[in-house]
Amino acid sequence: MRIIALILTLISAPAAAHEFWIEPTAYQVEPDGSLEADIVNGQEFAGVKLAYLPQRFENFALFAGNQTTRVTGRPGDTPALQQDPVAEGLNIAAYQASNATVDYENWEKFQSFVDHKDFGDVRSVHDARSLPLEDFKEVYSRYAKTLIGVGNSAGADRRVGLETEIVALTNPYTDALDNGFQVQVYYRNDVRANTQVEVFEKGAQDEVVISLYQTDENGIATFPVRPGYSYMVDAVVLREPSDALAQQFGAVWETLWANLTFAVPQ
Repeated sequence: MRIIALILTLISAPAAAHEFWIEPTAYQVEPDGSLEADIVNGQEFAGVKLAYLPQRFENFALFAGNQTTRVTGRPGDTPALQQDPVAEGLNIAAYQASNATVDYENWEKFQSFVDHKDFGDVRSVHDARSLPLEDFKEVYSRYAKTLIGVGNSAGADRRVGLETEIVALTNPYTDALDNGFQVQVYYRNDVRANTQVEVFEKGAQDEVVISLYQTDENGIATFPVRPGYSYMVDAVVLREPSDALAQQFGAVWETLWANLTFAVPQ
């Protein structure tokens, strides 16, 4: 049974609030091992594994230190990531999905999503823009990262050029974790202060605990982690789409989803 603990507020996620993440087969591998990871779309840290399909992403790359390489594969490959490490140490896989859309039949469904992600008073902006309260569209994009330790797992996460991005300030495979795990959330070149961060903790039996945190004035959130668990961190930007994007997709709102996964060794 999945255990859902919502800290700070008690809410239920709407059907549209699906997370999108990279989930490695193993979060730590030997230097001569292979990096393997699924691209997953779902909820509560469980979902559908997606194949390697170039038409579905804008960028898919690996990083280690100052080195970078593209993720290559054959259409239909599962897991979507099957590649040698960039180097020994902390390897970062990053994936930017192509734009997609979701339809809202009524305002109540969108308001549920707004409340869940703590976007504030969106309704007044919606009304001021003279937007419909029924049958409107949102366009969204996904920016997912994962941390895989190779060999000694040494190194640090860093920005890799995503429009919105979560950067781990802690190395889960080498750093002391007694004082918690820290992430910093970015949108373009700015940190996202006072922003909700959703943390999913998954145990060996696939039990999941979901907790909500707020970033501080420096865009940093700190949360406790436990050995033997894997983690997914999620933060979402809501904005008005550009004229070009609105025309292309018929959307009146745009969301950008940042995601980071990692595990804590036993």
